[in-house]
Amino acid sequence: MRNMALNLFLLTVLMAGHPLLSQNPIVPPGLYMADPTARVWKDGQLYVYGSVDESTDYYCSHIYHVLSTEDLVNWTLHRNTFASKGDGDQVDYSDALLFAPDCVKKGNNYYLYYCQPDPDHALGVAVSRSPVGPFQKATAIDVGEHNQIDPCLFIDDDGQAYYIWGQFTCKMARMKKDMRTLDKSSITDSVITEREHHFHEGAHMIKRNGIYYLLYAHLGRAGMPTCIGYSTSPSPMGPFTYGGVIVDNDHCDPGNWNNHGSIMEYGGQWYVFYHRATHNSAMMRKACMEPIHFNEDGSIDEVEMTSQGAGPPLKAKARIPAERACLLHGNVRIEAFSENNEQLAEIRDGDKAAYKYIDFGTGVDSILVHIKPGASGGGISLKAGMPWGTSLGHLDIPASAKGDQWITISTKAEEIEGIHALWLVFEGDGEELFDLDWIAFK
Repeated sequence: MRNMALNLFLLTVLMAGHPLLSQNPIVPPGLYMADPTARVWKDGQLYVYGSVDESTDYYCSHIYHVLSTEDLVNWTLHRNTFASKGDGDQVDYSDALLFAPDCVKKGNNYYLYYCQPDPDHALGVAVSRSPVGPFQKATAIDVGEHNQIDPCLFIDDDGQAYYIWGQFTCKMARMKKDMRTLDKSSITDSVITEREHHFHEGAHMIKRNGIYYLLYAHLGRAGMPTCIGYSTSPSPMGPFTYGGVIVDNDHCDPGNWNNHGSIMEYGGQWYVFYHRATHNSAMMRKACMEPIHFNEDGSIDEVEMTSQGAGPPLKAKARIPAERACLLHGNVRIEAFSENNEQLAEIRDGDKAAYKYIDFGTGVDSILVHIKPGASGGGISLKAGMPWGTSLGHLDIPASAKGDQWITISTKAEEIEGIHALWLVFEGDGEELFDLDWIAFK
């Protein structure tokens, strides 16, 4: 088990208003925020608005949280910024689950746009004088017979706001000056489509160098919307030309289904924000981010999922928590084993987990893993670069009939220097070989 100081630290960071130190995911163990929309306001901070998952049986919950940061490493969690049941002025009293939100600022107000798939795919807006709420005075947004999910707001250089939403076909309309009412005469029902643009849901729009970028959950690979894709246009309401994929979260979890995100510039660098699933489910998702690059023609290169995210490679000589794994192959998945700690669980023979990237510096001497053995035990082969890459060492995991005792096992490390992807390749007999809490090098 992690030492008492670290446990106290993790307990502290889960409290509202306290900093979170994290790379990918950018939310701490025990908290599941999906559908991240990133915004930068005049206070110089970056804010992430998202839905909050709480169960493997259904998407989202009745509350929203907000994350904020000044350096993309230290994050502050602002809890319960808006709710759909409970007490308080920020509640809309509908008692419906809250799906993916967005937030924009106009004048002195911040407008939080939300959706509630039941009943009848309701869409609404609440307002606050603070970017982290509480958001109050919730009212419905009437989009006529075009009710769908996942609202997005875009405000153009001339101050005109556009309301964007939809599933399978992306819908758009001009927003009136009250930021609560649509100009229904401007509703366009098929700005982009599944057939032509691989659009599934989760629209998000930005403008850069005169080009309008419409991002969305991209249904173009493996029959699932695992990608964040984009299309471009010289006009906010199109027509849009398909651009490609920015990031694909396939293999983040064996039960993964969707993706949803945004892009935003901060400190002169652009980033894509997206989520990964956990717990062998389509739910219990975690917000992540990666730096991205625009080419001279305005196109965006696809980037890979990493453990480091916006930060530098993880230090080999610091503990690498299991939940930092960016790729999982096989039955292995990330699961919570306490209120604020997560593990690699239900590991079977041939499963693999990757951490990208690890800085081994001038070399390491030994490997340590904190594991909970199962009834049959097993082994872990550590590889650099790829699952079949250079061997860093092998750990034999003993069998344990108790199955509830955490132990630390070590072995000698082979020579390695510099920055590499780290792959863990698992082996053994049985359904659940062991659980893994963290790995480190000395």
